[in-house]
Amino acid sequence: MSKLVIVESPAKAKTIKKFLGSGYDVIASMGHVRDLAENRLSVDVKNNFKPKYEIIKGKEKLVQELKDKAEKSDGVLLATDPDREGEAISWHLAYILGLDTETDNRITFNEITKTGVTKGMENPRNIDIDLVNAQQARRILDRLVGYKLSPFLSQKIRRGLSAGRVQSVAVRIIVDREEEIRAFVPEEYWTIDAKFIPQGSRRVFGATFYGDTNGKIKISDKEQTDKILEELKDAEYRIVKMKKGTRKKSPAPPFITSTLQQEASRRLGFQARRTMKAAQELYEGIEIQDMGAVGLITYMRTDSLRISEDAIKDAGDYILERWGKKYLPETPRHFKTKATAQDGHEAIRPSMPGLSPDKVKDSLTSDQYKLYKLIWERFIACQMSNCLQSTTQADIQAKDYIFKASGYTVTFDGFTVLYEEGRDEEAEREGSLPVLEKDMLLKLKEIIGNQHFTQPPARYTEASLIKALEENGIGRPSTYAATISTITGREYVTREGKALKPTELGEVSTQLMRERFPKIVNIKFTAQVENDLDSVQSGKTDWIQTLHDFYGDFDKTLKQAKEDMQGVKIQLKEDETDIICEKCGRRMVIKTGRYGKFIACPGYPECKNIKKLVQETGAECPKCGGKVIVKKSKKGRVFYGCSEYPNCDFISWDEPSTEKCPRCGKTLLKKKGKHPKYYCITPDCGYEKTEEE
Repeated sequence: MSKLVIVESPAKAKTIKKFLGSGYDVIASMGHVRDLAENRLSVDVKNNFKPKYEIIKGKEKLVQELKDKAEKSDGVLLATDPDREGEAISWHLAYILGLDTETDNRITFNEITKTGVTKGMENPRNIDIDLVNAQQARRILDRLVGYKLSPFLSQKIRRGLSAGRVQSVAVRIIVDREEEIRAFVPEEYWTIDAKFIPQGSRRVFGATFYGDTNGKIKISDKEQTDKILEELKDAEYRIVKMKKGTRKKSPAPPFITSTLQQEASRRLGFQARRTMKAAQELYEGIEIQDMGAVGLITYMRTDSLRISEDAIKDAGDYILERWGKKYLPETPRHFKTKATAQDGHEAIRPSMPGLSPDKVKDSLTSDQYKLYKLIWERFIACQMSNCLQSTTQADIQAKDYIFKASGYTVTFDGFTVLYEEGRDEEAEREGSLPVLEKDMLLKLKEIIGNQHFTQPPARYTEASLIKALEENGIGRPSTYAATISTITGREYVTREGKALKPTELGEVSTQLMRERFPKIVNIKFTAQVENDLDSVQSGKTDWIQTLHDFYGDFDKTLKQAKEDMQGVKIQLKEDETDIICEKCGRRMVIKTGRYGKFIACPGYPECKNIKKLVQETGAECPKCGGKVIVKKSKKGRVFYGCSEYPNCDFISWDEPSTEKCPRCGKTLLKKKGKHPKYYCITPDCGYEKTEEE
């Protein structure tokens, strides 16, 4: 007989089986096996919120297989992920398999390597019921909000809407920013920029107008600018003050979940869900040439900056061998974790710091390699020496006016030889300056006044939204990707390039929530709920009481809203179309039904006219000249086809454009990618051009 080890995924099972060897049977539960029943509340509100769990539909056969294997085994070990969700999966498995939750049958792995697995097996424990209760409380809270509030929104705005405790706040943050942008009134301001050549040199450098000898001057219009420029005619420019110094630049700490998602968005253009998918694969284990299956990174859901001493030593050894002693600081770096962090796991790091990305590139997919490289470089860099810069600041006087120039040169590259953190918005970069000395005369090459207007705050991107959610204590690392996918998938928010912009649906829903459910979309209240859940996890607060505290006020508010808004229906402008109902003359509207969107007459039930919703591209079919429309495959992938189907069989994965081929006159198709291009569909034509052309 052998011991049965249960994990979540087949990839993880395969990797762990390799390290455990014979005597162990490792099987995957494929995530949760038991949950709140679908299509009903499944929470007994009157009986202390008792949850009604059942086997997830479609997993009955797997559960029976787990039971059979457990009966025949010499003991069961639950090795699901080391977080709330993983603890809950183990607890549900223990219930289904009839295991004693008080015995030491729970094991966790921070990294799936030989060392990590051995360490986990040597330290079994019982199931942490506080962790389980925190997950139950979150699950029930989200079910109460979703199942009670979603029908209300669907009745008042549009069928099929959903509300969520975290998603509603995320939408509000985006809507608030959009309102800020609309309310923003730009202010005019001017700058005066000059270019100089030092005495005895050919190098040109720039300086910006600061003010006069009394202090800074704000230039607000052209008249003021022209006056200063006139006074500076034929002026002598002299350096009156020099300040030289050195600046240390320290590396960024290793990744936690939120910073990994932000940096992958900035550098790689990955959406949060894509980042977490690749990270999960790297953690669970990948078949590496000459090594077999091995987990390449530590657990990727963490808010701790703690690093093991073994990993610090391994990183130091690699740095010493690769770059030499001067790239290694005198003492290893340790980073301070936020007071609100759980600190349950280490920071995200390579499980084997000496395994550089180039050594595993051939064994990884493109996404896996890019993310592993990012994680590896960030971690190695965090243990390297500071970057040292020599800074120069010069004050240049002309009559009573002052210009300022600043720059730096790198005297030692340090960690920047490997990695520098990205930014959401690129700051104006300082350049290097030529050799300058006090009292040096400068030749003016150019001076010009430039008009500017203050800019509104930028729309959120995935990276900046995750940062805002984290800073405000909304959600937890494991929820960010799902939250963003939900609000975009439900059409509360749309993407414009990297920016997230609220739709009319998002704005109207948020306004209704602000008016009727102010607590649900209140940032501080939602953050407090997260703190309450953390308090449950640490064993300080009773989870049932936490649910009572939330639900009493929520239920009262919901009943009042239903009473106040009886018979009220909010009509969205974006649902109106230009299509006139041929039966009654009304302007038809877009509605959402069980099978998706369709066009219907707003005069229902007097007029029951409905039509299929067709999204036109504006392009002409290159085969028959008909209209090209947007279609979707069974898997939801967008493609393009002719509206005259089945009489015309034109279809394309590439989007037809409104441009015509200059050679044959047919519609040009646009092939997306890193370098988009337009091409002609006619086989004998061969015309193509880049997007820039």
